[in-house]
Amino acid sequence: MKKTLLGVSLLSTAVLAACGSDSESGDGSGEDTQTLTVGATSVPHAEILEFAEDQLEEENIELEIETFNDYIVPNEALASEEIDANYFQHIPYLEDQMEENENYDFVNMGGIHIEPIGVYSQEYDSLDALPDGAEIIMSNSVADHGRILQMLEQEGMLTLEEGAGVEATVEDIAENPKNLQFQADIDAATLPQVYNNGEGDAVFINSNYAIDADLNPQEDAIALESPEDNPYVNVVAARAEDEDNETIQTLVEVLQSEETQQFIEEEYDGAVIPAEQ
Repeated sequence: MKKTLLGVSLLSTAVLAACGSDSESGDGSGEDTQTLTVGATSVPHAEILEFAEDQLEEENIELEIETFNDYIVPNEALASEEIDANYFQHIPYLEDQMEENENYDFVNMGGIHIEPIGVYSQEYDSLDALPDGAEIIMSNSVADHGRILQMLEQEGMLTLEEGAGVEATVEDIAENPKNLQFQADIDAATLPQVYNNGEGDAVFINSNYAIDADLNPQEDAIALESPEDNPYVNVVAARAEDEDNETIQTLVEVLQSEETQQFIEEEYDGAVIPAEQ
């Protein structure tokens, strides 16, 4: 867009309001289209963002989706201002990452959905059927360890120290009657392959990676995390300086809209659940 002397003031105002680059609107509204770049893992996050594109266009927002295959790079990209926001992580993971990285000054812009984590086994059809000394494989994401251990506690497989909560680790196991053995050094994205290879007795897989690997959490998991009172809501995160950014706020409103939430319910059939607003 060429700057003219008379247009400098108005152009500056538009640039300050935008997250990304500006382009002239073609809808006759006279409003500039704001470009918003959002980082996301491919399933379900990028798919949900793709569904929301038409609604965002009606708000003069052009969405650019950057897809990632892990849980590390999307926050690095957000901190380095390569993207305007990201949508891939749940609240405990976001908080954990900010504690571990001094340069991560992020805010939770709003919760969108929950992905109940599932347990998968090639050999056993229930947690109760696991043998003494069974090997449990989970990701190297520490933020998910408490989630998995709490689920095992709720299923009666072990008992945690009082007050361990979402930050529980294997060191917080008070009682382990089946002498379960834990392997927790696997990248989350590779867990479906670990399961397909028949490794371990049971593998905990995040639903986004399960779906992406053509696993159906509702049908293939031998146990599935309850969505009730679940603190692991997937959120849109942004830099703290953009907490009041209207373009990102509009993105969250669209993702929380009845239309988008209905899409989530119908598309993922319980494997991804809209978060209560």
